[in-house]
Amino acid sequence: MASISFAFPHVHGGDSRSTSDPVFKLKGNPSHWLVDNEPPITKETVPHSGTEIIAPRSNGVNEDLRLDEEICNEAGFEGIVGQSAVLRQVLRLIETVATGDSTVLLLGETGTGKELIARAIHNRSRRKERNFVKLNCAAIPTGLLESELFGHERGAFTGAIAQKVGRLELADRGSLFLDEIGDIPLELQPKLLRLLQEREFERLGSTRTQRVDVRVVAATHRDLEGMIVEKQFRSDLYYRLNVFPISIPPLRERPGDIPQLVRHFVQHAARKMNKAIDAIPCETMDALTQYPWPGNIRELENVIERAVILSPGLVLRVPLQDLHTRIAPGHKHERSQTLEEVERKHIVTTLRETRWVLSGPRGAATRLGLNRATLYFRMKKLGIVRPGTESWNHEITSGTGRAGQSKILAGEMS
Repeated sequence: MASISFAFPHVHGGDSRSTSDPVFKLKGNPSHWLVDNEPPITKETVPHSGTEIIAPRSNGVNEDLRLDEEICNEAGFEGIVGQSAVLRQVLRLIETVATGDSTVLLLGETGTGKELIARAIHNRSRRKERNFVKLNCAAIPTGLLESELFGHERGAFTGAIAQKVGRLELADRGSLFLDEIGDIPLELQPKLLRLLQEREFERLGSTRTQRVDVRVVAATHRDLEGMIVEKQFRSDLYYRLNVFPISIPPLRERPGDIPQLVRHFVQHAARKMNKAIDAIPCETMDALTQYPWPGNIRELENVIERAVILSPGLVLRVPLQDLHTRIAPGHKHERSQTLEEVERKHIVTTLRETRWVLSGPRGAATRLGLNRATLYFRMKKLGIVRPGTESWNHEITSGTGRAGQSKILAGEMS
């Protein structure tokens, strides 16, 4: 079986070690990796050395890709690895919003790197010389979150034996990253809304109003619009946060970045463990690329770190049986469904079973564990329309006992 090599600079004349399986070589600078439709490669010579490397020919065809490549390597984007189209779009949005002071809302599944994006926004802003302060709203008990954010005065509550400066004051003239903003308690949301509107707050137990100059970047994996319908999140706070939303793509939507991420994590883990790993079997890379990665980049990093620990030699050995799916290396699988697609299919199936009755003890809302308003909101957001309108296709279903009963064609997955 022929070996497959990455399209990034490979040093010739070095120490060549053969393995029994076809392998990817993990050498080279990731900033020179090629993306789809790059121009042909040519040989160039590294200055002050006689070593030849393979590098893309500069003919002006893909200047935008090279510009994105340069953006990835500049100081504002450390740790953001990949060159897929969806990631480049996110980087462009960062470039657009970073120079101002607008509030940014990062939306995406857990493990997609929202903190890295927030830090990149800070690093490319005029506040980059000031503090970048982080606060995970889901990691702090509800009773302590207000004190952690706004600070407190001595004696403000039992155990407050000294004055405490909150994260908000620490971030003055800098940036405040509020991770998992969807988990902030409802009773604390008005104070956060006032902060965003007036840039004013009071420490817990104090009557003195303080002003602060801070740029807020918030992040969540939750459906804030659905939480508004369920009265778990204030709509006015949502609109204040949603000034400039950025959707972070899950790893399954950028499979072309997986080889580059694998290389990045292998080098990082090997350096920590003082090990040398420079190749990975092709079939292993195929399996990693096909796996849907429900835990996204965080899951990939953990899998690679464990593989580095277990690998006895220079070739990375990933225990594929640990991945929570059955993948035959080299086998083409159907595209995994997104969460929206799964939710849409489930709601449509339930509506058909209840003959499109939404409320009542036997209605779709009861079966789905939702109230009627929430179900109606989800239907509207997902584009689910009751059969009989012009936006649906119909056909007469035989054997149903009801002539004219509609069969949903749009959006139905067989």
